[in-house]
Amino acid sequence: MRTTTTPPAIRPPEAGVTGPLLDSEAALREGMAALAALDPVMARLVAEGAHPVLRKRAAGFEGLAGIVVGQQISTASAAAIWGRLTASVPDLTAEALTAAPDEILRAAGLSAPKIRALRAAADAVISGALPLETLHALPADAAHRLLVAVHGIGPWTADVYLLFCLGHPDAFPAGDLALQEAARLAEGLETRPKAAALTARAEAWRPWRGVAAMVLWAYYRVAKARDGAPLS
Repeated sequence: MRTTTTPPAIRPPEAGVTGPLLDSEAALREGMAALAALDPVMARLVAEGAHPVLRKRAAGFEGLAGIVVGQQISTASAAAIWGRLTASVPDLTAEALTAAPDEILRAAGLSAPKIRALRAAADAVISGALPLETLHALPADAAHRLLVAVHGIGPWTADVYLLFCLGHPDAFPAGDLALQEAARLAEGLETRPKAAALTARAEAWRPWRGVAAMVLWAYYRVAKARDGAPLS
């Protein structure tokens, strides 16, 4: 039977401290080295082959819209909807989305909740309540709060935007199921940690929680491939 690993007694950095943006492979490697020095569990995962590859998406309103469009649907469906949407609204800015009639958005395949979320995000960007261009300079928690204040933008969407569109080194989508499963495997736990428990565990990884998420996702793939299970 696998046993529970007790997390190391590491005092995390202050919540407002951030590392350099994850805008290059070199920055990612720097974060991995710093993370491994912080936590022997992370050092072990990297040694076992959890080597993430930098993945970047478009920033700004277009990047956020792409994440909203892809929520809770297959990759193929998301790509099809995104293709129709950008064909109808080629310059997908907040202003262009606001000007687009609902008929065009529905014809692209967007559901009513997603249309409302996109319009709310566009309104927030235009009003200045959601400064997408400067969120990378804020502590992850502060940037997260600004995003989830927008109706229809949930915690997972907020953190994925911060991590993959902005390269924020401390963004941590604790509600991601694959991330939770990776943490269970890495720590030798009987059950997946809930978002709150994983968030508490991730305090030891500041200001590199985003890198920790990437390492855990990479470890998930390593572990599943090793076990011969299909990857989700």
